[in-house]
Amino acid sequence: MQKNIPVPSDELFSQSEVEDIFHVPADAPLAVRMRPSSLDEILGQDHLLGKGKLLRRTLESDRLSSLILYGPPGIGKTTLALVVAKMTSARYVSINAVLSNVAEMRKIQEEARKLRKHSKRKTVLFIDEIHRFNKAQQDILMPDVETGVIILVGATTQNPSFAIRGPLLSRSLVCELKPMEEPHLIQLMERALADTTRGFGNLKVERDSAALAHIAKQASGDARRALNALEIGVLTTPPDGKDVIHFTTAVAEESCQKKIVHYDWDEDFHYDTISAFIKSLRGSDVDAAIYWLAKMLYAGEDPRFILRRLLIFASEDIGNADPQALILAASGFTAAEFVGMPEARIILAQIVTYLALAPKSNASYMAIERATEDVKNQKTEQVPQHLRSTAYSGAKALGHGEGYIYPHDHPGEKLDQVYLDKSARYYIPGKNDKKPAADPK
Repeated sequence: MQKNIPVPSDELFSQSEVEDIFHVPADAPLAVRMRPSSLDEILGQDHLLGKGKLLRRTLESDRLSSLILYGPPGIGKTTLALVVAKMTSARYVSINAVLSNVAEMRKIQEEARKLRKHSKRKTVLFIDEIHRFNKAQQDILMPDVETGVIILVGATTQNPSFAIRGPLLSRSLVCELKPMEEPHLIQLMERALADTTRGFGNLKVERDSAALAHIAKQASGDARRALNALEIGVLTTPPDGKDVIHFTTAVAEESCQKKIVHYDWDEDFHYDTISAFIKSLRGSDVDAAIYWLAKMLYAGEDPRFILRRLLIFASEDIGNADPQALILAASGFTAAEFVGMPEARIILAQIVTYLALAPKSNASYMAIERATEDVKNQKTEQVPQHLRSTAYSGAKALGHGEGYIYPHDHPGEKLDQVYLDKSARYYIPGKNDKKPAADPK
């Protein structure tokens, strides 16, 4: 028997709900305290929130439909969801896909249906890390998203095309948030230093402009990381005799430690970076190729993955234009395995620079593609009688090998002989390729 679920009343959610959402304890991290509470406070994302842009118009007119916010960590996905909560007349519920479960989801949905039925009020459901929900959990949302009972706002660091179910995507506005620009990060830190309520405005902080610029560069577009570094530096630097905290470049460097590069090992950052790497090699841009190599190694990419792609590249994109390329890549694989990191990066750099500067040809790759297409779509060719194996008893009685001419018995060790019954040309050498010897007359 289904349990009776109480109807959320307007009084319960209309006055205190948004205040509770934006209530931040005084001892919360600076990045949380400085979180914008309106569209005008949000820095960057002009392609979505600029004057006249679709998302801004949608929010200002309270016509929000379901929304998927996609982008790397620390760029404001949760912040934007909270601003949505403040601007909309709908009830707001927030959950994290890592901690939530089916039972909680069903309870939220049932409450949303009751609220819609009794007060015509919708529910905005914010799901952080929505990619953590499996297909079945995402499917549970479909009926209420379809009818508009729930306005879904999902946040994900993974490509929604792969992480979110197609039916949910088709009913949602997908917005890709970009990493914050360095000037915006500096502006955000200046705001934190000046704010007397949420930031460090009550402290005497003298900062070098170079110090904030250093943090902004090291943060790689991540506002949370920038504010965390600022907070660590300010709170751990002893003031001088006049109670002044000197936030210098040296303090900023200590606060940042190692720069974090946004990267993953099975999602967009991984595949986008290796794609840029291979395309830089193909385009013979040696400096770009070295940069993408350095980024992957710095982020902790497995060198063996890079080496495997270089082996493929040596045949696919260089081939017979420089056969030495494959030999170098193969020997580099062995050498890198023997030496290990971090010195193996030098071996990788040599291979990359060689492959980038080598003459290019995809003739071998295109040859196997053309032949494979014929095998798949054309009549399957039988082995000519004179080329068939004679290595077993009874083969001669079947006529196998009859008429075969041994090339080494002839001048030039090459002769005109049928090796394939159909006439076909798969290998078409490019200008950089080694050409086949002319057929003997």
